[in-house]
Amino acid sequence: MTFRRQTLRIAVAAVAAVAGMLVAAQLLPTAHAGGQIPAEFAGVTAPVPVPVDTSAQDSQSLAPYVPTPQVVVDRMLQLAEVGPDDVVYDLGSGDGRIPISAARDYGARGVGVDIDPERVAEANANARREGVSDRVSFILGDALATDVSDATVVTLYLLSSSNLKLRPILTNQLAAGARIVSHAFSMGDWAADSVETFNDSRGNPRTLYLWRFDGQPRP
Repeated sequence: MTFRRQTLRIAVAAVAAVAGMLVAAQLLPTAHAGGQIPAEFAGVTAPVPVPVDTSAQDSQSLAPYVPTPQVVVDRMLQLAEVGPDDVVYDLGSGDGRIPISAARDYGARGVGVDIDPERVAEANANARREGVSDRVSFILGDALATDVSDATVVTLYLLSSSNLKLRPILTNQLAAGARIVSHAFSMGDWAADSVETFNDSRGNPRTLYLWRFDGQPRP
């Protein structure tokens, strides 16, 4: 009996020690920049978190996915004066509504580019449902690495910083006369040829920028 009681005491003491270490690790605060860990936690080492590298994903993502309202899609295509002879590229195409609308409503050909395979699959399904899968295609890829040289119209709903990354690519690949339409965001010091503002069906203000490319490359 004495041996069993001694063994039990040792086991309880071991469990208590482990529990104490876990509590200390959880309570250990992170020192602020230029600060120190309080003295009562001196000598206690907390588990070091393993950093997660998201640089590759961040480098590809030019904007969060926010679907463009259909009324804005229509105004973008109207502003660009899209017609049956056009090839419309939508960079960051999401569910495909801009290329699909260009094909369905204006007889154009449409190409969408997106880095999210779920969005590309959704866009292809939407094109089949709308009966325009023979006039549109969707590319799984990075807009910054996409050849847009056969586009006559490029549509964008990206961030200003992303537009600036795309500006030298677009102005080195597009032919003179191509139109670029951006929803909400400009292209730095490259002044738009036309700026259109309106309220959508919910009363939210919208701004569209149109550039008619003059053939001059821009950094």
